[in-house]
Amino acid sequence: MTVSKEFEAAVRAARHPKTLEAAGAGYALYDVSGVPGAERLPRALVVLLENCVRRAATDEEAVELASRVVEAGLAGEQGREIQFMPSRVLFQDFTGVPVFVDFAAMRDAMLERGGDPSKVSPRIPCTLVVDHSVIADVTGTEDAALQNQRKEAQRNRERFAFLKWAANSFDNVRIVPPGEGICHQLNMERFSQVVGTDALAADDCPVACFDTLVGTDSHTTTANGLGVLGWGVGGIEAEAAALGQPISMLVPPVVALRLTGALRDGVSGMDLALTVAQLLRAEGVVGTLVEVTGDGVQTLTATQRACVANMTPEYGATTTLFPVDERSVEYLRLTGRSSAQIELIRSYLGMQGVFGETHGRTYAREVTLDLARVEPSLAGPSRPHDRVTPAGLPERFSKGLAAHGVKDPAARFDVALGEKSVSLGHGAIAIAAITSCTTATDPAMMVGAGILAKKAVERGLAPKPWVKKVLAPGSRVTSLMLERAGLTGALRKLGFYTCGFGCMSCIGNSGDIPESLKELSSSMELTSVLSGNRNFEGRISPYVSQNYLMQPALVVAYSLVGTVDVDLAHEAVGVGADGSEVMLRDIMPTNEEIAAVLDEVLTPELFREGARGLFEGSSVWRDINAGSSDTFGWDEDSTYVRRAPYFDDAKHRDVVEVSGARALALLGDFVTTDHISPAGAIAADSPAARYLLEHGVKPEDFNTYGSRRGNHEVMMRGTFANVKLSNALAEGRKGGWTRDFIDGEVKSIFDASVDYAEHGVPLVVVAGKLYGSGSSRDWAGKGPALLGVRAVIAQSFERIHRSNLVQMGVLPLQLKEGESAETLGLDGTETYDVSPVDVSEGLPAERTATVTATRRDGTKIVFECVVRVDTPMEGDYLSSGGILPYVLDELAE
Repeated sequence: MTVSKEFEAAVRAARHPKTLEAAGAGYALYDVSGVPGAERLPRALVVLLENCVRRAATDEEAVELASRVVEAGLAGEQGREIQFMPSRVLFQDFTGVPVFVDFAAMRDAMLERGGDPSKVSPRIPCTLVVDHSVIADVTGTEDAALQNQRKEAQRNRERFAFLKWAANSFDNVRIVPPGEGICHQLNMERFSQVVGTDALAADDCPVACFDTLVGTDSHTTTANGLGVLGWGVGGIEAEAAALGQPISMLVPPVVALRLTGALRDGVSGMDLALTVAQLLRAEGVVGTLVEVTGDGVQTLTATQRACVANMTPEYGATTTLFPVDERSVEYLRLTGRSSAQIELIRSYLGMQGVFGETHGRTYAREVTLDLARVEPSLAGPSRPHDRVTPAGLPERFSKGLAAHGVKDPAARFDVALGEKSVSLGHGAIAIAAITSCTTATDPAMMVGAGILAKKAVERGLAPKPWVKKVLAPGSRVTSLMLERAGLTGALRKLGFYTCGFGCMSCIGNSGDIPESLKELSSSMELTSVLSGNRNFEGRISPYVSQNYLMQPALVVAYSLVGTVDVDLAHEAVGVGADGSEVMLRDIMPTNEEIAAVLDEVLTPELFREGARGLFEGSSVWRDINAGSSDTFGWDEDSTYVRRAPYFDDAKHRDVVEVSGARALALLGDFVTTDHISPAGAIAADSPAARYLLEHGVKPEDFNTYGSRRGNHEVMMRGTFANVKLSNALAEGRKGGWTRDFIDGEVKSIFDASVDYAEHGVPLVVVAGKLYGSGSSRDWAGKGPALLGVRAVIAQSFERIHRSNLVQMGVLPLQLKEGESAETLGLDGTETYDVSPVDVSEGLPAERTATVTATRRDGTKIVFECVVRVDTPMEGDYLSSGGILPYVLDELAE
């Protein structure tokens, strides 16, 4: 883009803040509405434009960055590099603990350099919500939540003490204690302001700006439903942002999702979210910003929008941004934002030209969805975008049986449940979970589940004893709402007692299932039904083979049937007390019934009551002692929190070289970050279990990989340890196994990596399409790096994981279109050499690298790969050995 004098003058003018008066208060405002072309940019790019103009160091830099945003936006394509500085960072505890462990290690490294360790402290607001530690150990009892909270505190006391130390010792850190809710729902209800102030601005007058964020959970996009621009990043990228380092990114293309019509009666926000996930995965929107437009948007509540936005990572996009309009304001007012805040939002967004539905904006392309065509939906058995209707579920389940090699689909199994025995077939539901991520944010869906339960109880339907029921609200508001609506009793009669406020099943914290089911799980196809967003293999429970996503009301309905091998469009849910069949349509709530309940109980007072004492925590939390200090006192005997090693051997390099490498794993398509770095249970025969036993930890105290992310020793051993991982080098053995080419034995991936390290052999991973899909899991980048992986060769990468690999100093190499390990003839037994990649100037000097794979007989396979180091700053990270050493160098200077 050739920058005109008019454009340059407009950007320079925008660099001189205007004064904005709102509710009697004065603010400075960087008004970009006058920048030529801004009125035709997607709203998301207006936010990025303002960010670049406000945060640029000089007028010249502001003009250059603004031109890149406008150029890309008006062309509807990916643009050049910009620097984005979010307003705040949101953490959950699984990913937050290792972030603060890294900060503490960085303070040690700063002290060793003779610097001031207190320089290592967040410069922008950081909120951490402890929501991933609680496990559904106890369910089905009135005191389940209290028992699980006590167990959580007992297991995680050391982690929690460390977090309290972090809150006391670092600036700009606040912790929401366990038992209050999940980060996404609380972000919607409490933390998102839509318009905030710039924490880094030095002006006396507060500088108003778009409320933007990054989060260490990929479903940070939930806030997009409220019109807040934010997305998930790896923990290591979030660390840098917290320390004041901007996020390097290419201006993304923006795809419009145009909604028309309105949802039919009985169709929920979850049904819409699953439909959008299927549609946009098929459309191929990986790495784009999706922006929702059209008249249909106005028919959706803010929380229905949030349900859709929450699913964004499931189709690989960066955002699914809804407009800020009257529906948004209605929700903000309901959840307790002040009239002054709402006036600021209206004034600020109005001046920037982005309040409400706007027209004439330019998009890379447009995808249209008629809301009236959305139907009741499920997704499974292992991918969130594999949508199916209730009528199509039996066929989908049957295909899952065939894929898993089940030879007798009609087999029956005798299962002992206490003193009774039941005969169950494949498809028996082991876990039915109303989880707190996708759907709990939407009051309508939670009330809908309660109404269905009430109708089912009235008809005399009873719970199935083999189904474990989990009810995990996303905040105390949800629990209070169900109580005030008189729906808690019916849910309890069907086994759905609140067992905690946290992610639970969605993150794999489902707890145990009956021992008799566990014993049969290797021969019997067990299933789960849940209202979350993730159903990847091995995630919900290691004993469950097929997992289906659905709205909460359907979770209750299927729990009453006890199997997914049923067509609830035509078959009965059960037999009522009067002997007649009860169909799903008989108990499914109508929109009118749900609205009547919401009109009665959904009030600002409900949200005020639900948020009371949000940052105080229970007496158990308050009793945990933690002081403050410049550096942390590491406990060498700790199995939860250990000093991170990333700064010990980091060296600057201008050229990245990989020679004589061996393949640690040869993987297929859609390998998720759950496969690379599981968050759930630690298997008894795993290297991580062996380590814990050697350190005096009893098996019942192993906890989960997610809870031990502050200990790199556990996480290294847990890398690629998912029990469902398929590695072609493991000779048919599922899980974290591989062949060690030094001695030819099949052994654990960790043990093989140790052998390779002792012999000085670097490692590569070879994979298929969409490598690293799923959660924004920093350990999926950290773990392979610590095992000695120097490059990943894949057909394609999911956005966050590719970024995380670079930030850990691992080279991502993408095969050229149409090529794969299979077409090239790679079987993983080769020795790999990668031509040197020069990053001395930041962006690699050559955008491709030559890989030579040498077979055992000496023949060579030579192929070209695209070097996926996409920006100059990423090149700088790679040359420093990773983003953390890079940031430390910056702070030390």
